[in-house]
Amino acid sequence: MNRTAKTALVLALVGVVGMAFRVSWNALRDVARAIGADDTGATLYPFVVDGLMALALIAALVLTELAARRFALRVLATYTIASLVLNYVHGLVPELHGGSVDWGRLADWGPANYVLVLLATSLPVGSIYFGSDLVAKVLHHRPDTTTNSQKTTEVDINRSMSDLGESTPEPVTTAPAPVELPAPTQIDVPAPVEPVDSTPSLASVAAESTRPRRATGRVPDAARTRRPTRTPDQLLSEAKELTADWSDRELTAESIRKGVHTSAEKARGLRDTLRAERAADNAVTDSRQPDTAPAVA
Repeated sequence: MNRTAKTALVLALVGVVGMAFRVSWNALRDVARAIGADDTGATLYPFVVDGLMALALIAALVLTELAARRFALRVLATYTIASLVLNYVHGLVPELHGGSVDWGRLADWGPANYVLVLLATSLPVGSIYFGSDLVAKVLHHRPDTTTNSQKTTEVDINRSMSDLGESTPEPVTTAPAPVELPAPTQIDVPAPVEPVDSTPSLASVAAESTRPRRATGRVPDAARTRRPTRTPDQLLSEAKELTADWSDRELTAESIRKGVHTSAEKARGLRDTLRAERAADNAVTDSRQPDTAPAVA
């Protein structure tokens, strides 16, 4: 609802309340005359009753504390009922319209008359008490600043969102470029140890057992130590020198690979060559030994 419509609604409500007060003012003025009020008091009497109703309504809208708001609503309800009763009595007693009723006579039945006169005469005193209390509560009322600040923030947010013609697109986030991982390091897998007929000694087992090497990052080419390239004859010569005092059981490819620091494939070739040479030397040695077997008679 826009501001113009709200203003029109408030003005219409004020007009209706004003006309209702004019109707009630006539009845309350006649009742005030019947209980002995003069012309000025009878004219002001409706403002005492219906005016306090308006004051209690405003206080109920202003006060935020639960107890104070309940008090204002109770005053509003009490004076509304009292005004309704007096207007009802004014409609039942035609003599009140012309002012011909006796003073202090609002009903023919005595107890009802006493109650009505007590009600009509106590309303001005009650207006002084309850009206002062309501004014004091309103003056000492401190509005909740936290609630007001929250409401102001919400209103600003709603206004800022409504002022936007189009929703702001969310920023596009680009995926980061993939990081190049270093090339995997080639690890030399030791060749399996060939089984031998006899049980190897503890020294050979300790020499052949190796722990798996842990993979590390790639070493730059500039940081690597360059080894001289050896020919097959040089490798064979080094292998012969290394294995000169080795037994056939100790002559394995793994031992040769560790001794001359070569690859597993070349170590197996050196092992086969050395075994072949040893086998040839053993055959020549056996052929040169004399036959010591006894002659058959």
